[in-house]
Amino acid sequence: MIKRLFSQYFELVFWISALVALAISNPTAQAHFTLCPLKLLGFTWCPGCGLGHSIAFLFHGDIKSSFHAHWLGIPALIILLYRIYQLGKMRLYPIKNLS
Repeated sequence: MIKRLFSQYFELVFWISALVALAISNPTAQAHFTLCPLKLLGFTWCPGCGLGHSIAFLFHGDIKSSFHAHWLGIPALIILLYRIYQLGKMRLYPIKNLS
């Protein structure tokens, strides 16, 4: 039962937790932990780096800094919010079997 609940709600809980973590984080902090595999390998440029900062700046109402951190931050947030809506609707209000 726990395995079924975990697999059924994992993605929904994951995306909500990720956005809450970005909302309460301080995007202006200089020292931060990174999960970026390219940065951990020593590369200085990564196409996705700055996306988390961009979304965090959006949550703090700083649209200009968000755009400067990563220009795909606004579309990424919209896509994530839509995905959370889809998952919530699908998991919390499942379609009843009509047969």
